[in-house]
Amino acid sequence: MKALRIALVAFAALLLAACSSGPVRRVSEPAARIQQLTVNADGSWSVDLRLENYSSMPMRFERVELKLEVGGHAAGTLQAAPALDIGPESADVVNVRLAPGAAAKIAAADALAARRSLPYRLEGRIDATPEDRDTRDFDVATRSALNPAPGLPGVLR
Repeated sequence: MKALRIALVAFAALLLAACSSGPVRRVSEPAARIQQLTVNADGSWSVDLRLENYSSMPMRFERVELKLEVGGHAAGTLQAAPALDIGPESADVVNVRLAPGAAAKIAAADALAARRSLPYRLEGRIDATPEDRDTRDFDVATRSALNPAPGLPGVLR
């Protein structure tokens, strides 16, 4: 009986010790996607880039460099140095201006005029700093599509 009591006390102590370690702090690769693309009157684009932090800790997004392709045509490179802190498992948006290539402009104009979706691809890297750690480079590759926003001329979401 005494051995059983000692074993139960030891087991309870082990359980208590396991609980005291706190939540797991993991760093997951961030992601980026286009939340909105607005075609401006001068032909430039205003791109609302959604930066997503899938880590269980805050991360500071230092630099973004992503090649953008729309409708199978190179549009240019989205570059930003947002210095933006994003909480764990959260997201935020940064606006990037872009002077797109001619073929990409035509693809976007055609999608807007025909009221159809515009496939896009982002490829490049995000430099981010997890809390209490060194800056890391994360490779990003995203494929998705944008659709004309009803009632908002020149806007794809």
